[in-house]
Amino acid sequence: MSTAELERSRTKAWVMAARPQTLPAAAAPVVVGTGLAVHEGVFAPLPALMAFVGAALIQIGTNFANDYYDAIKGADTDDREGFTRVTQAGLIPPDRVKLATLVTFALAIVTGTYLVYVGGLPILVVGLVSVVCGWAYTGGPYPLGYYGLGDLFVFVFFGFVAVVGTYYVQAAAALDPLVTTIPPGTITREAILASLPIAGLSTAILVVNNVRDRETDAATGKRTLAVRLGYRWSRIEYLAMLALAYLTPIWFWLVEGFSPVVLLPLASLPYAGAVSRTVCTRTDGDALNPALERTGKLLAMVAALFALGLVIA
Repeated sequence: MSTAELERSRTKAWVMAARPQTLPAAAAPVVVGTGLAVHEGVFAPLPALMAFVGAALIQIGTNFANDYYDAIKGADTDDREGFTRVTQAGLIPPDRVKLATLVTFALAIVTGTYLVYVGGLPILVVGLVSVVCGWAYTGGPYPLGYYGLGDLFVFVFFGFVAVVGTYYVQAAAALDPLVTTIPPGTITREAILASLPIAGLSTAILVVNNVRDRETDAATGKRTLAVRLGYRWSRIEYLAMLALAYLTPIWFWLVEGFSPVVLLPLASLPYAGAVSRTVCTRTDGDALNPALERTGKLLAMVAALFALGLVIA
């Protein structure tokens, strides 16, 4: 293999480890939080951009950590039907993946310094907790993903925290920097409600991943929620997360008094139905790997339509 081919192979391996197909989970909450900020007249472009960069780095760092810890703990085996894990496959040495995890989380912290300046102590606390939990998803003495807490982690941090945090840093940008408390009007009921579709669909991505890996996870002692609940209730969880995503815009219209244009996400229902049929009838990687990617696309679609509806409204 030539030097150029070797470099291309290494680059491809690092891209695989970063799992770019999961990045909609980082972008979606920023898109929705920013859409609401535009609606409320508090849009601030630089805080919004930095919120996305920070969220993307935490997502990638979490992916690196998963790749490393699942391999060294034996959760990733040759029987696994998911996407290639570079540590388990021997494409990148474990110590380099671990170093990449630490560097990525460190960059997330550095990026967050600006957001801390804008949002003060609340952002510092939330940012550090997000980084620690991203590492603890599969690492540390009590890995969240191994004890059925992964779904809750994703729902809270990639949904509620990410959307509300994105809105918060933009609303706080016009106020005094380095605040020690949460200023009035920077965390609103609308921001909390707007986080629910993103929380639901981000969790749905994880549900597909865990349903696909249920048998191998159970065999290696990884007690995900799918392992604990079984196929039937995991599929019910998936459908419940989708229902939450579509009921929230209806709530905004009927209860919060927003324009009917906030119902734009409902245009994606046929696509959601097609993906749901696969998730509810298949357990093999040949079907669920595409369903995982399509659920990520559904998240991006709903986020874009919801944000657009909020902006127009």
